[in-house]
Amino acid sequence: MEILEPLSGDAFAPETTYLNTSGCGLLPRRAVDAIARLAGENLAGTREGAGSFDALAAVRGSFARLTGVGADRVALGSSVSVHVALVAHSLPAGAEVLAPEGEFSSVVQPFAVRGDLKMRYVPLESLAEAVRPGTALVAFSSVQSVDGRVADLDAVRAAAAAHGARTLLDASQSAGWLPLDAGAYDYTVTAGFKFLACPRGTSFLTVTEEAQERLAPLHSGWFAAEDLADNYGPVRELAGSARRYDEPGSFLSYHAAAESLAVLEAVGIEAVYAHDLALAGRLRAGLAALGHRAVAESSAIVAVPGLGGVQPELSRGGVYASARGGNLRFAVHLYNSSADVDRALEVLGAAL
Repeated sequence: MEILEPLSGDAFAPETTYLNTSGCGLLPRRAVDAIARLAGENLAGTREGAGSFDALAAVRGSFARLTGVGADRVALGSSVSVHVALVAHSLPAGAEVLAPEGEFSSVVQPFAVRGDLKMRYVPLESLAEAVRPGTALVAFSSVQSVDGRVADLDAVRAAAAAHGARTLLDASQSAGWLPLDAGAYDYTVTAGFKFLACPRGTSFLTVTEEAQERLAPLHSGWFAAEDLADNYGPVRELAGSARRYDEPGSFLSYHAAAESLAVLEAVGIEAVYAHDLALAGRLRAGLAALGHRAVAESSAIVAVPGLGGVQPELSRGGVYASARGGNLRFAVHLYNSSADVDRALEVLGAAL
């Protein structure tokens, strides 16, 4: 079996067998350095303001290139649920929202909490065929958090288009390893702190130009103005781009994110995709040899039903995974190697 070394060289510095990127990704050294540098400047009072808008622009541009859209279609924020709430508010009372059963709460809760929308849940495998006339929006994750199953993206898009439904895709568990054409969906939302290797406090919303016409910038402030010098009284003109949906930037997080996304761009998503699937395949084969079958194929997330209870014992052995929905959930990424997978299987075998 092919021996795989980390794609990222010494850009990352894990001191454990870290296979929990679906919970939280590691930060590259240069991102940590960026945080320390900016924090030091804020300590010393050697800069005007709390951070650089150039860093926000760099992050916006990097994410746009990684997901195949123009930077004018990308809004920056702090969490997926805030982005989803904007979309939820845009729907008329009585509109039907279709989602997979067991979908991550941040994707569905902003719709459910309204109380005047028709929520309908179906098995992930039936999502495309469940779209019907009158479905206003299909809200779903490209990769399921609980077990790594990958949605049939082409089928869902085609079904939504055939019935005039909009699409909202959560790419939090896929952006950074699975190639994404964000422009193929009305909206995408992505947490930055998983496979994008950014800090918490970074998230991304993409909006097609047509969908933007119906999406109100509810939390807009002066930072949503076309002219950023227009910051007293009501904004005279909102940004014509998706920047009108920005939340105020958390500069420490975004200075770091600029470095994190630069690392991913340098490696390339196609290379990460091949690397992660090869490592995940090695892990699945080893699990099968131990008598356990993972839920999903062709995913960087490898979840094993019924083994969630052994997660603490793995942690004591220096192997970091997570327990979700009764599953023992591993997630491999560009900083992992064959040795990481083999060590995880060794510790798991002993625990079993």
